Formats: sequence, structure tokens, C-alpha cells
Amino acid sequence: MRLLTGCELSIETEAPSPVQAMLRPRSGGVLWRVNDRDGFDPAHAFAEYVDGFGNRCQRFTLPEGLTRLQVQSVVDTADDLPVAPMAPANDPATLPDETLQFLLPSRYCPSDRAAMWQRAKAVVGDAPAGYAQAEAIRAWIHGHLAYRYGTSDSSTDAQQTLEQGAGVCRDFAHVGITLCRALDIPARMVVGWLHALKPMDMHAWFEAYLGDAWYAFDATQAAPRGGRVVIAHGRDAADVAFLTTYRPLRTLSIRVWTEIDGDAPAD
Repeated sequence: MRLLTGCELSIETEAPSPVQAMLRPRSGGVLWRVNDRDGFDPAHAFAEYVDGFGNRCQRFTLPEGLTRLQVQSVVDTADDLPVAPMAPANDPATLPDETLQFLLPSRYCPSDRAAMWQRAKAVVGDAPAGYAQAEAIRAWIHGHLAYRYGTSDSSTDAQQTLEQGAGVCRDFAHVGITLCRALDIPARMVVGWLHALKPMDMHAWFEAYLGDAWYAFDATQAAPRGGRVVIAHGRDAADVAFLTTYRPLRTLSIRVWTEIDGDAPAD
């Protein structure tokens, strides 16, 4: 499907504040609006670059006061989420070089702890190595962890989420990544937008490398859902923050939307 997508942030600062953002989809064109005007002023010093994961990153300076920043895109995305129940696990010796970093423990995904390996083995049971194990992990998270705001913060890692028994989408993704890596399955965090998510918000899920491809797993959903707009992926939330600030600021509101493009040609 072709989606009209976007988000709008209202941000207040007391002094000029440099920021780094990840707000542009990895594919498709983009229209920036700042305080209801197209594009950035020269004073914003706007620049874009591509990071080591292939994500499009933006750098700019917010002036003192209130700034309303909006990004709009048209993105083609799959109607259905690809699944591959028979996709096998890979021996680490045969994995592509670029996937090896997603086997390592990271800030929010302490996959090298013995407790995480034990939990992973208990969760997957006798599921065949590969896609079936990653799906068993996704299903276990969906069935055993409560989706609840206020139970985690920016420092909460996967082990803490498991101990608390609750979290939000980023916490669910961290748990999935951690348990996959504990079984030597490369796994990474993905952030973006999910069409028709209720309530609509910025979203996170995880991907696992199985066979010869990356497959998406979303533990917040009861069944596979397409309509995903990928903004960025990385080892965990530390690599894919929508907004990184270097001075004090207040995010007053965030609004996200996706709509089916009525002008798109029929299949």
C-alpha cells in the first residue's frame, strides 16, 4: 500500500538548542515544515547524514521559544508482513559480516547474562532453531508481559522489563532482541510507524536475521501486521532515538499519522 505519513512535534526551548533527529523514513520523499512554513531557515543550520546503520539522520538548531516541526512523506509499504516459518537459524560462522554486531550484547539488551540464556531456552522450549524460535519469543512476550505506561524509563533494560513483567513497545522489542541474541540469532531494533496502530504513536519492534533475510516480529500485536514505515534500525534504543538533545528542552506534544493514499494506482 502507499501511505501518506507524518509526524509533528511541538518543542519549547529557553535557549538555542542543537539536536539530532531521526524523523525521516528510510525510503520515500519528504516535506519538512517548520512553524507552518516549508523547509528550515538558514538559522537552523539544517543538515542530513547517513549513519553506520544506513539511517537518515538530521541535525539542526532549535531557536529559543516554541518550534512546531512537521515531516510528511509518501511511502510504499507491504500490505502483509512477510513470514517464513521454515527459515532456519544460521551458524555464526556463516553469517554475513554486517549481521555479527547484532549478536553482541548492547546497552539495553544484556544478552550475555546467564539469566537471559536460561529464560530464552525456557521460552522457546522444543521449537526448531530459526524462525520458530523467534516467533515463540514474540508470542511469549505478547502473552506474558503487560503493555503498561509508566513502568519503565529511558534507563530500563530487557532484564528489568522481565522482572517488572510490563513495559511499552520499546521494552518489548528489547526483550525480544535479548532473548534472540542469547540463542545466537542476530536481532535488531526497528522504530517507525505502524498503519492503523491504536492509539497512533511512534512505534518499535524487532527484526531477526534468519535464513538469508531479516524478518519483523512485533510483540505488541496478536498477529503479523503490514503497513510498517521504517524510520531507523540499530542495536537497541540508544541507536534509534527520534530526538537527541544537547541542551534542555521540553517536548510539549507529539502527533503521528498514516493514511492510505487515495491517489495511488490500484494494484
